[in-house]
Amino acid sequence: MDYSTLGTTDIQVSRICLGTMTFGEQNSERESHAQLDLAFERGVNFIDTAEMYPIPPKAETQGRTETYIGNWLARSGRRDKIVLATKVAGPGDWIAHIRGGPRLDAAHIRQALEDSLKRLRTDYIDLYQVHWPQRHTNYFGRLGYRHRPEDDGIPIAETLEALAKLVEEGKVKAIGVSNETPWGTMQYLNLAREHGWPRILSIQNPYNLLNRSFEIGLAEISHRENVGLLAYSPLAFGVLSGKYLGGKRPAGARLTRFPHYARYSGPHVETVVQRYVELAEKHGLRPAQMALAYVNSRPFLSVNIIGATCLEQLAENIDSIDMPLSEEVIEGIESIHASCPNVAP
Repeated sequence: MDYSTLGTTDIQVSRICLGTMTFGEQNSERESHAQLDLAFERGVNFIDTAEMYPIPPKAETQGRTETYIGNWLARSGRRDKIVLATKVAGPGDWIAHIRGGPRLDAAHIRQALEDSLKRLRTDYIDLYQVHWPQRHTNYFGRLGYRHRPEDDGIPIAETLEALAKLVEEGKVKAIGVSNETPWGTMQYLNLAREHGWPRILSIQNPYNLLNRSFEIGLAEISHRENVGLLAYSPLAFGVLSGKYLGGKRPAGARLTRFPHYARYSGPHVETVVQRYVELAEKHGLRPAQMALAYVNSRPFLSVNIIGATCLEQLAENIDSIDMPLSEEVIEGIESIHASCPNVAP
């Protein structure tokens, strides 16, 4: 396993992070604990979760993922060997069951953290992240930006000040953002400089062969400001494995169970995925491992967040860390991307 430093801290995180949003919906507690055991044995010390999980969000399952992880930490006694990340939810009608409609103000953030600490059975979080912005902007599959300042809601300054107090109290070691834009990222950084508050150290955004929009505005910020990318959806909901080609819907797969997650679906996407699959097979690679290995190779990447529903899939995904891609494969990927860039947001 490769390791990197989280921002300007001394926290060492594995280049591969275990994403857990299937825990409590697609995976039982026993299966979830087996995944955690395997990942830890393979050198993964970074676990990412969220108060909203599992996916899809429902009142009756909300928080179950953190509970499963907390039980594993208590059973295994590995809390001091794990870098634990979780997130506070932003606003949205579809998660009105969380605190009556979550907001990114001081009261909601504190309540969210306290609830997460109880479920995770710990007294601190290593990396606490804002899951998505309070304001209306382009995230979760929206590439275009529509200006609606009337929906801005809680200012970023209030959110950051609330996070700063949690760091001061020792309940949070470091902070980060997720599903954020270049403007929002710089607002967090500038406000931290202006007020002497903790600076964000990471940004968790989608990044994969079908969506490399992070490169357009955020990659330079990531380099110059030392805010590393925690890449999520590196397999584009599993689409880049090729298992959905030709209209296939494998039993138990995410898009089979939850077809409304259509961000990486459509005929135009399938054509591009077919080209990536053919490129991988030409070079004797598994399509999923090629897609993950490409993400692993990006210089602005801090961590690649992988997820799985079975141990075989998890092991294969972790193996991608030991698969450097040849120049010929990289050139093939770049050629496909240049002909049809960012076909899915």
